[in-house]
Amino acid sequence: MRRLWLVVLLTVLFVTPQPAQAAPVQWDQPGPFAVVSEALDATHTVFRPADLGDGKHPVIVWGNGTGAVPAVYAGLLRHLASYGFVVAAANTVNSGTGREMLDGARTLVAENARPGSRYFGRIDTAHIGATGHSQGGGGAIAAGADPLVTTTVPIEPGPLGSVEALHGPVLFLGGQLDIIVPPALLVIPRYYAASHVPAVYGELAGATHFTPAGDGGGFRGAITAWFRFWLAGDEQARGVFFGPGCALCADPAWSKVLRNARALDV
Repeated sequence: MRRLWLVVLLTVLFVTPQPAQAAPVQWDQPGPFAVVSEALDATHTVFRPADLGDGKHPVIVWGNGTGAVPAVYAGLLRHLASYGFVVAAANTVNSGTGREMLDGARTLVAENARPGSRYFGRIDTAHIGATGHSQGGGGAIAAGADPLVTTTVPIEPGPLGSVEALHGPVLFLGGQLDIIVPPALLVIPRYYAASHVPAVYGELAGATHFTPAGDGGGFRGAITAWFRFWLAGDEQARGVFFGPGCALCADPAWSKVLRNARALDV
């Protein structure tokens, strides 16, 4: 009888089909939303899901590098919008103050409350992120001091904005071969200055200062996952940065990854 029960138990354990594990999300691949881009107002271009549906969409405000316009980064901004974000890009070649970026957020907040607007009731005003490249990365830090902004991703940031004024989690991104904004001199020290908030530093192997142009290159997946976790509460993105299994930490595409004490507690 014992032998019979052992056979039954082994059959249950090894023959009964087990539920398939969901494949991890490839954050650098396009998201589920079709995307359109259009003028938000006279000074901002918006990249958004073509169908805003019935739910609310988190916002990302974008700052260009010096002399650049949103079209230079259109691939990256469309990619973010394909994951359900409404992305407001400031139409300025000088975004270091963060003011133009914040104006885009305020416009969307106002449109969310305006009957008749396509954004009426469709904007998640409690979840707004700021990101940008080079001068726009400094502008993202400056914008991140505003209560509207809940998280920040400075990409190879210029020296503008006060890290000490940030009040939400921050992902600093540097390029290993960036000679315009050398990580060791201009990015990593700012990461260390963010000890009061959860902060992560990622340095992309082989990346130059111009890698983020176009579709964001190797930065694209990390930016997307960070915003999906912090702005959309997507638990599938948590393990990219946090916990003992930190995927970014083990990915050879990243030459250096640092996480401060507050990030280790997430």
